[in-house]
Amino acid sequence: MSTLTTLRGPARVVVRQHRSTLRVAGLLALAGAVAVIGFTLWASHVIDSFEAGSCEASGLSGPACDQRIVDFSGSMSLFQRELTWAGLVLTVLPGLVSAFVAGPLIARELESGTYRVAWTQSVTPTRWLVAKLSVPTVFLVAGVTVLSTVLAWAQTRTATDYTVDWFDAPVFGATAPVVIGYTLLGIAVGALTGLLVHRTVAATAVAVVVTGAVMAALVSLRSSLWPLRTTSGTTDGRLDVPIESWVLDVGRVTASGDRLPTDVCWRGANEAQEARCMADRDITGWFVDHHPPSHLWPLQLVETGILLVLATLALALAFRVLRRRTA
Repeated sequence: MSTLTTLRGPARVVVRQHRSTLRVAGLLALAGAVAVIGFTLWASHVIDSFEAGSCEASGLSGPACDQRIVDFSGSMSLFQRELTWAGLVLTVLPGLVSAFVAGPLIARELESGTYRVAWTQSVTPTRWLVAKLSVPTVFLVAGVTVLSTVLAWAQTRTATDYTVDWFDAPVFGATAPVVIGYTLLGIAVGALTGLLVHRTVAATAVAVVVTGAVMAALVSLRSSLWPLRTTSGTTDGRLDVPIESWVLDVGRVTASGDRLPTDVCWRGANEAQEARCMADRDITGWFVDHHPPSHLWPLQLVETGILLVLATLALALAFRVLRRRTA
């Protein structure tokens, strides 16, 4: 028995109306997942083959390994670019979702007046909107969860110096649960925009702009969503900053705790002048403001919480607009 035949009421109608779009989206998601898995397995094979040889990526193995190192570096750079592009696609997906919900899913019915037919078939406006949103929500949340899991697996499968960083926007934004939060936000913003604008093209454009603006704002605020960790050290000591940390600021610090830019007292090869300048300014060491890798999940959860609050507010406004329209 197909999924369509098991659905009842308006949900079944929504699937029938948009089955072509859902089918294409499902095929694209499947193709994307297969492509990432295949590319990752190929990259893993390249890494295993290179490590099994006598050459080293550092270039200390001699001229005989030069070409092999160049080929390996090129393959890993290509793999890094592919992961970045895959993450970028998943990151911008909520904007496309918002456009689809606002335009073809809701505004087109309001613009053409076909919603009146649904409301005369013993279907309340609230149930109509719930059905309109529940179907894409189920499909999209399931799809982005699978794709995010595949991408996370790919990023950890080939741990080399060429992998992307966890704090890069295409990586962080494509990681669950944040990517799920953005998807739900896109659905909610699309619903609200479609009910307010009533014109398919205009609603689509407005939804993309609003969703994109929220995404850009949260990306710019992301580093401040969780307290930074500050590591200090003397001028001749080593700073204990974990590898793969998200470094936000680096500079010099004085005995009184004042912070100065990194290039203060920089004299290049003239070490005597540099030492004299540091003594005059009473510079005692360095500081580094950073998010260690352990901050990934706190940052993810805080941003997801903000997204869920915004999505809930947008949905509440959407249902309020719908009730006023049918009052």
